[in-house]
Amino acid sequence: MRREVVVETRDLSMRFGGVSANENVNFRLFAGELRCLIGPNGAGKSTFFKCLTGQLKPSAGQVVIRDVETTGFDPHQIAQLGVGIKTQIPNVFDGLTVEENVWLACRRWNDARRARVICAQTLERVKLGDLRTRAVGALAHGQRQWVELAMVIAADPWLVLLDEPAAGMTDEETRFTAELIREINRTASLIIVEHDMNFIRAIAKKVTVFYRGSILIEDTMDAISADPVVRDVYLGHKH
Repeated sequence: MRREVVVETRDLSMRFGGVSANENVNFRLFAGELRCLIGPNGAGKSTFFKCLTGQLKPSAGQVVIRDVETTGFDPHQIAQLGVGIKTQIPNVFDGLTVEENVWLACRRWNDARRARVICAQTLERVKLGDLRTRAVGALAHGQRQWVELAMVIAADPWLVLLDEPAAGMTDEETRFTAELIREINRTASLIIVEHDMNFIRAIAKKVTVFYRGSILIEDTMDAISADPVVRDVYLGHKH
């Protein structure tokens, strides 16, 4: 049975002046897949992610999400296709409570009554119920990240794009985030940019390694960890 391709880039390139951040990247994500993008600093993975999410318009090539060419779409246009996006830029309202932040995300796609139901379900799903009346600005870093994740999944997206969801978290917070992402993967395909190799090992079946603006290799985490070329360009380096 042929698997559905839900995200594809065709000869995607992104240049900043004379500098090429991505060069002819051909990438495919299949339905139900969870893919991590890794690579050393400056490898092009974050630029590629920004092209997928509409934060950048590629210099050349195409981005296709479920047969819709989204090249040059704004992030909100991509979200309207049923895509949940979490970038590195915080997207929370510090002066509002956890519940209010998540409710606003739910209300974007639902009437007020339905939004209340989905908000309660989402808070339970992300285990934020005990914090629902706390102001987001008073939360620990990891808890803020979970609020953002709750806001992303409140719309029940079929595709979720996450940029470093475990950044700055404690070991315990990272473990819970990995559990949460595995649970999200039961109903959604995911693309995740991440640096934390232990976190990646906990969630990823397949990994795409970027190097010098292009895809170096795509394989399982075990195979990539054992690859001498990958170890040389990425795994042996400190970040």
